Amino acid sequence: MNVNRRNFLKGTLSGAAGTALTGGVLAGGARADADQAGHGGPATQAAYPFHGAHQAGVLTPSPRDKQPFASVAAFDCTVSNQPDLALLLHELTDRAWFLATGGTPPDLGVGQPPSDSDVLGPTVPADGLTITVSVGSSLFDDRYGLGHRKPLKLTAMQAFPNDFPEPAWLHGDLLLQLCANHPDTVHHAIRDIARHASGGMQLRWKMEGYAAPPRPSGTSRNLLGFKDGTANPSGTLASSLVWVDDPAEPRWAQGGSYQVVRLIRMLVEFWDRVSINEQQNMFGRRRDTGAPLDGTSEFDIPDYAADPHGYVIPLDSHIRLANPRTSATVRQRLVRRSYNYDLGADENGNLQAGHIFIAYQQDVQRQFETIQRRLVNEPLVDYVQPFGGGYFFTLPGVRNATDWYGQGLLQ
Repeated sequence: MNVNRRNFLKGTLSGAAGTALTGGVLAGGARADADQAGHGGPATQAAYPFHGAHQAGVLTPSPRDKQPFASVAAFDCTVSNQPDLALLLHELTDRAWFLATGGTPPDLGVGQPPSDSDVLGPTVPADGLTITVSVGSSLFDDRYGLGHRKPLKLTAMQAFPNDFPEPAWLHGDLLLQLCANHPDTVHHAIRDIARHASGGMQLRWKMEGYAAPPRPSGTSRNLLGFKDGTANPSGTLASSLVWVDDPAEPRWAQGGSYQVVRLIRMLVEFWDRVSINEQQNMFGRRRDTGAPLDGTSEFDIPDYAADPHGYVIPLDSHIRLANPRTSATVRQRLVRRSYNYDLGADENGNLQAGHIFIAYQQDVQRQFETIQRRLVNEPLVDYVQPFGGGYFFTLPGVRNATDWYGQGLLQ
């Protein structure tokens, strides 16, 4: 089947989230570790530690065992100076600590608005909540005098060929990634933070997502029906690809990570008209098992050397372009923590569903952008439309009770 997606959709896609970003739906690396291969599905915990050298929600608990529900929310800072920005980040730290730990909100008396929305009842459970705070390049403009402390590789996200950027869904001074075991926990947390920080930051855009359970086992699937994240690095390899340790970076940034977020609409109705053979050739994997086309099980390693002309796994297949599996491309790999989203229907009656691509790495140019350039004009671009997101820098962890988000940056 060879349908021209652009003609098919001409004049039907408009408005924020009616369009989307391109190609990098599944940018990822090599095979999963053996412990991942034998694991039946996501494992969730009641709570994750808030304090530490790194923030939770990046490699916590692991790329595959992420919490099933998430939200990414970008904010513009509205404070006017650096001291007020510090107060905002103090407040954000306090709220995140309480929400991730759980507890009973204070009773302010009948003459005051309640201290909590009670969405989760009178006692707030931790419910596996992680709140990961990142900063955008715009925070380092002349408002707060932070230009000389900007991470070396932090820029505004560039538009790649086949992207459909919507300004209302791009960038932000701060980005919060909230992940939890239940969707009401995510809603409660973002609502609590927006209330307490309303004088210092304004919501710019927000997207909620979910991770499908493994069906029938192994890695969960995206909305195109294919397993998503099979080759995600884990363990010590993931750590070596994620945490910034370049001595040329500002001292405060050591232990942080560069975060890429791409909001990607998937044209699922159009995709459902494509033959299974064509779908599998575009991905380079079998849809039922997730195995590479030259293998029999999901975690088999494709043998590109035995197929140099792409007769089995096409040369322009997604897995072959995203991860050529050469010694030169090992350090280009990144760790993905992505979710599906569903916004219902657009004004033309088309399904508005897709992918929240989230990736962490030491160097956006070396890792994400290098992979994304290989994916330009891959066959999948006819079925995905990147439209929003941004580049951000995930702050180092809050180490103890006296530390706070961005303390090293602002002091």
